[in-house]
Amino acid sequence: MANHTLNGMSLSSSSSTMSLSEISESETIHLGVDLASAARRNIGFLRSVNECQWLHQRETIAEAIRRYDEMWMPLISDLTVEGSSPPMVLPPFDVEWVWFCHTLNPVAYRKYCESRFSKLIGKPAIFNEENEEYALMRCKEIWVQRYPSEPFENEVESDSEDPPLINYEDLFNEVQKHKFLYSKLSEPYLCELVYLIAARQRYRGFLYMMQRFGDGCFRFVPALDILLMMLTHQSYPAVYVEDLKDMWNYMGKVVGLRETVKEKEVEETKKIWERTFDQPYEKAGGGIGGELDKVILAKPPIYWEVSDVDVNTKYKSMIPRFLLEVCVFVRLNAQMKATNVDTKHNFLRLRMVRCHRELKLNQSFPNFSYDSWRKAWHLYCEFGTRGIMVELRGRGGHFFKGSKLLNSKEFYWNDLLKAPSIALTREIDQVRIVASITPPVQAPYLLKCVPDRVTDDSGAMISDVILKLNNHRPQKGRWLSRTVLDHAGRECFVVRIRVGGGFWRRGAETPSAVNREERIIEIREGSWSYVAGSIGRAPEKVVGTATPKECPEQWQAAWHFSTGDELLINWGSSTSGSGLSFCLRSQESSDSSLMLLRGRKMQYQEETSKETRSKPADPDREVDDGFVTLVRFTEENPTGRATALLNWKLLVVELLPEEDAVLMLLLCVSILRTVSEMSKEDVGSLLMRRRLKEAKLGARDWGSVMLHPSSSAGASPYLQPWYWNANTVIAQDEDASITRQPTSNYSPVDGGDLLYKRGIIT
Repeated sequence: MANHTLNGMSLSSSSSTMSLSEISESETIHLGVDLASAARRNIGFLRSVNECQWLHQRETIAEAIRRYDEMWMPLISDLTVEGSSPPMVLPPFDVEWVWFCHTLNPVAYRKYCESRFSKLIGKPAIFNEENEEYALMRCKEIWVQRYPSEPFENEVESDSEDPPLINYEDLFNEVQKHKFLYSKLSEPYLCELVYLIAARQRYRGFLYMMQRFGDGCFRFVPALDILLMMLTHQSYPAVYVEDLKDMWNYMGKVVGLRETVKEKEVEETKKIWERTFDQPYEKAGGGIGGELDKVILAKPPIYWEVSDVDVNTKYKSMIPRFLLEVCVFVRLNAQMKATNVDTKHNFLRLRMVRCHRELKLNQSFPNFSYDSWRKAWHLYCEFGTRGIMVELRGRGGHFFKGSKLLNSKEFYWNDLLKAPSIALTREIDQVRIVASITPPVQAPYLLKCVPDRVTDDSGAMISDVILKLNNHRPQKGRWLSRTVLDHAGRECFVVRIRVGGGFWRRGAETPSAVNREERIIEIREGSWSYVAGSIGRAPEKVVGTATPKECPEQWQAAWHFSTGDELLINWGSSTSGSGLSFCLRSQESSDSSLMLLRGRKMQYQEETSKETRSKPADPDREVDDGFVTLVRFTEENPTGRATALLNWKLLVVELLPEEDAVLMLLLCVSILRTVSEMSKEDVGSLLMRRRLKEAKLGARDWGSVMLHPSSSAGASPYLQPWYWNANTVIAQDEDASITRQPTSNYSPVDGGDLLYKRGIIT
């Protein structure tokens, strides 16, 4: 093979670039294990480890290491026959965790095995639950026979006063080092098969690149997807050693977990990859996996995690929301440089195919290079946006204004999901563009309540249209109504608050306020049944109710929910609401408990800059914004985990699929009702009794696009998480001319403004 130098990256003619998808086992190495299936299994295992708090206690780890060294490894060694597949047995959970961590240091593990057993101990490739259960039960049978005095499970007491004896300090440190490994591999799309297959091919490319340039490069920095494949490969030690026997010396040059790397080393790896495959090294879901020296990487603006269950599938009106990550890289064709093409008056613009047609993200040509790929945009999109368009535009007049379309290319999500490495390359007039995505995964639900017309006891809107359909029989009862819309503007539920009873007859009768205990809140599933224009009837199915009840001592308000929960509210002594506190009790037995915390907590807190932190805090800001975070405590999460964010002022909810949307809406409306009554103010515009004009769907749909912090300098609030600028984002659809109309414009048939003030405020 010809010599290759990295200073200037001179390559021989035989070193021309090749497509990543063209790489075969004959050109690189044979992978002796199905890395895609193995990686999915490993991520599930790491998730279980992360949720198992006792496993990370010092006493537990020390005992697990003893069991691993004295029991498990001699047992598996006796069962292992050199030259054959590893036996189909798996150790207890704590021992498997130590074994997994040990294998991630291939040199130390190999040395340990050869010094203790004179052979390398491999791990069986078991990727389904049935075989896993069989392997564990078989191990237990052998264990009990071989070690009758040793329990199969780790039964060490964690509250012992004597510090445990650590026999293998290096192995103990190795286990401690990987305690938070799952936090690096917790993105939900990592378990998607299409992502793992693409990652496996990129790992092949990484090994191919190392084979060619291993002698000339000091360190190779793996991207996240490649790092996942490498760790998975290492966790099957016998296969790893056999597969990489011809390039074992090169593997020591790969930057491992928790190692700090310099930006120069990252750039060198990128350069080699680009020269080898003529593709950007980073991709969506494949950023740099190591920790950059003196560089703090920005956190993604979204919170998504693996959800095992979606309790909202029982509501047919709710449609899950799916998100994906998008990265767009640009490189100028060298021919442009050779022909001296004038690029000063041209620029690129990113737009969405649908859902956010107002989006226009521009990039000037000076931001790009002829020699390397540059990241132009990094964003998160709902799958319903269908794809992105990249336009080449010519500038006329002012900067980025008065431009004309010269050419454009589309990248559709469905096409990208079918492409190798989940990435596609397009060319626009000698400008090369690569777009990559992650597989779409379920994201939190987004729901908001918007004002609507008053309804009667049956659920029909108060209107002359309904009156005529009822043969002019007066409509009985008065309920304030709110329509619940999802992220795409679809009607999911109708919320109704009972305010008055009786009829309205001209000059004879008017509805009267009902007693406090009768001012119930109900939620009906589905959309309005329209009979004429915007006049209609609420859906019939009631899926949740909240009823006021006598409050216990030290509490000022109490609500009983049809879900079996009970909400207690305290206003405190402050008139500003700074003493607002909550208690959510469940009447049903549960393996978890809930807590409502005022303000935005945990992942919903906005990342603040040094300048922001240096400014004095506004003591009323958190009180006035109306946010409440729902935190769920379980055995796996004893410190709590935020599963929903409510804004009772705006009647907006973001919730993980595991939380019941109806319960969240009941909480939101109940809190607003209570605060309005206690403060004697219409703090959440509950007195609004007409439908507001909605923005045209698809123009700037709520939550459809969010920019990554690396691409969000000076970004619109509509391209950031809604709760960073809630008042701006949620109020975008309101027509100011309507909201400022005097209350005298409401029809007296509704019952009059005094009725609703008595029902809501007093």
